[in-house]
Amino acid sequence: MLARHKEPIAAIATAPGRGAVGIVRVSGQNLESLIAAVCGNALSPRHATYLPFKDRQGAPLDHGLAIHFPGPHSYTGEDVLELQAHGGPVVLQLLLARCLEAAMEIDPATGQARLPGLRVAKPGEFTERAFLNDKIDLAQAEAIADLIDASTEAAARSASRSLAGDFSREIHTLRDALIHLRMLVEATLDFPEEEIDFLRKADAQGQLTKLQQQLATVLQHAKQGALLREGIKVVIAGQPNAGKSSLLNALAGAELAIVTPVEGTTRDKVQQTIQIEGVPLHVIDTAGLRDSEDEVEKIGIARAWAEIEAADAVLFLHDLTRAETPSYREADAAIAGTLAANLPLRVPVLNVWNKTDAGGIAPPPKDLAISAKTGAGLDALRRRLLEIAGWQAAPEGLYIARERHVQALHRVQTHLDMAAQHLAAQAQSLDLLAEELRLGQNALNEITGEFTSDDLLGVIFSKFCIGK
Repeated sequence: MLARHKEPIAAIATAPGRGAVGIVRVSGQNLESLIAAVCGNALSPRHATYLPFKDRQGAPLDHGLAIHFPGPHSYTGEDVLELQAHGGPVVLQLLLARCLEAAMEIDPATGQARLPGLRVAKPGEFTERAFLNDKIDLAQAEAIADLIDASTEAAARSASRSLAGDFSREIHTLRDALIHLRMLVEATLDFPEEEIDFLRKADAQGQLTKLQQQLATVLQHAKQGALLREGIKVVIAGQPNAGKSSLLNALAGAELAIVTPVEGTTRDKVQQTIQIEGVPLHVIDTAGLRDSEDEVEKIGIARAWAEIEAADAVLFLHDLTRAETPSYREADAAIAGTLAANLPLRVPVLNVWNKTDAGGIAPPPKDLAISAKTGAGLDALRRRLLEIAGWQAAPEGLYIARERHVQALHRVQTHLDMAAQHLAAQAQSLDLLAEELRLGQNALNEITGEFTSDDLLGVIFSKFCIGK
């Protein structure tokens, strides 16, 4: 544990701005002296006490609730003090400053500073302490941030399940089965002279197959959980006046983008996050793609191509009313060629034909036909977007997950596949089998933080808000 992890910390734990209530939180060891200075007397553990918060001269800064959570029965596992005051930013800053000041004052009873080394917490440092003190594992710590950041009800409920440990229990089940299999392989390696075939007698092949099946289920759920958290980026592209802005407005259910019959109205991207069955989709309307001499429009078109290249999916919007015009068909074909040449194979392009309300030819059978004006076909488009995202009907009890969890599970899958090959070779590859199982266990441990580099911890907790 780094030295800074032992230093007492303090921070405003509520969001910036005005509110009815604001909280200042302190975490460390032996907070009794600090409590006496700020609150005037001792506090009963885990009982809210209404009292004045005092400055150095004993005058009240504010009146509110003070709660003392002695460790290890606290959020961080250390002693924690929470001061609930009125939620004005100036009041909370004064209260935080008073805690830092009181920490350096000499306690008459001991002749020493009340809480030496107290400093303002870094982002996520309270939750980091909870992780380091074994109050939660790393997946649960991430779920706290995901619960705060959840953009849909489904994401919030799934994050709550992860925080409760549902995802971690799945990982621990996999890890325990993997450890048991490793034990059998190591026993075979340690006692090669024994006639008993440990692996055959214990049905190692059956255990490995079952483990691979369990992993596949967890991986599928994790992918769905990551989709709930991250969503996908969908870019609407096409020629001017195909109805891109109208489609964005129709999907969002609000007039977000300006719609006019004038070509080139959209000069820059307009983005809105919508949800379909709880899955967040970040939909981006872009400038119409065409050759232009207008300098401002050219910048907008360049930005449109940049968004397209970074998309998870592209809606290529066509205009049915101009579909039989040769110049329009040629321009559409040129855009399609550029998309095919520049987009990675993993990025799907969905051809959507707009303005069915205005007539025109029938679109190709595999494409979608819609009317952004009347809403016809939008339900089918929403279903297709979920298919593109890889979403399946959410199973009951789905937990939130992150891309790093999915990547770790993919590595476990690779190691188990290699282990299966070595197991088939048996005696010739037992050392390699044991190594693949060890690497698979390490990848699982990365998810819950039982085997995690300090660099990764720094990245994860730096994205938390201060005070959490």
